[in-house]
Amino acid sequence: MGSVKIPYYVVKKGRYGYWQPTKAMRGQGFAPVRCGIDGPAAWAIAQSWNERWQRHRAGNERQAVPEFPAGSIGEGFDRYRKTTEWLEKKPRTREEWERAWARIKPIFGDVSPLSPEVNLESVAELRQLVRDQVSQREAHRVIKIWRALWRVLAALGYCRGKQDPSSGIRNRAPQARQVSYSEGEAVRRAKAAWRSGYRGMAVAIAIAWDTQFSPVDLRGLTPAKISGEGDARHFDIGRAKSGRDAIGTLSRRTLALLDAYLEKEPCEVGAILRNRSGAPYSRFTMPDDFRAVSEKVQPGDKRTLADMRRSGAIELLAGAATPHLISAKMANTIDTSNTLQKTYQPVDLAAVRAADEARRVGRARMRQK
Repeated sequence: MGSVKIPYYVVKKGRYGYWQPTKAMRGQGFAPVRCGIDGPAAWAIAQSWNERWQRHRAGNERQAVPEFPAGSIGEGFDRYRKTTEWLEKKPRTREEWERAWARIKPIFGDVSPLSPEVNLESVAELRQLVRDQVSQREAHRVIKIWRALWRVLAALGYCRGKQDPSSGIRNRAPQARQVSYSEGEAVRRAKAAWRSGYRGMAVAIAIAWDTQFSPVDLRGLTPAKISGEGDARHFDIGRAKSGRDAIGTLSRRTLALLDAYLEKEPCEVGAILRNRSGAPYSRFTMPDDFRAVSEKVQPGDKRTLADMRRSGAIELLAGAATPHLISAKMANTIDTSNTLQKTYQPVDLAAVRAADEARRVGRARMRQK
């Protein structure tokens, strides 16, 4: 077979082709792409992604005029995103900021924080608009990020901290979600996903049920994060939001599903979980595919993949798990707010295995009710 020279295209183990962007390119949203077995089809995929990158780079080069005027809120946010403080934020936290900024930008991006347009009434109207068009939860997030952004702007000299107009708004937190799944519901969704061709989603559901990982953690799973051998295989990760170490144990059923998936969709590097096009799941495609699968199983069901995490916690509580076991399983500080807990009681495999047993006990007790 012949060979070609396509920028950023590499062949792993003499067989599989990958388009691997540099770190700087990944920072602009371009992720590694698995192109398939090395050959003309893989070359075409790699070439198409290289062309996308070249178009993106050319567009950036043409953008000589700053997007936001001097002294504006948008300029201040752009400056902040170039600081080490921003770069050191966890990916999930940066994602939350960007999500809120997408709603703040159209109204306030090009104005100064000292402008008369930035006042209590206008910020309150923004919150009301988001609440009416999206949700109470999203409105709460927007104001929370606005307040954090205002403090950043004050630190950069754009305004004074005590002048934040949102201080006159009572930012009511939305009611906590209460919905959950049973084991049978999770299994039925995984089976429906596999049978419908959503194989990556089937594995995502199975892993989410076993590990209680959040969707953002699921999207970051790679072959390099698999530890152990045989039935003892598990995931070792650092949680995307908290940064705390986490261990994701897997049942034999999930391991068998994962092996079947990797046999059909080989993955040497990069994200394991991919959509039907072969692209790694994003924060948009993962919920879309889960919604499509849930609609097949239970039309009108509004529960999300993230609710799997709560379901596990409910089983743990029913199984009389200790706060330490719950914290070990969920990789958070639910047991204590003392930061020393992370140092002197680190997550370990034995604790997570004990939490798994508590879940099984809790599941059995819930069935008996």
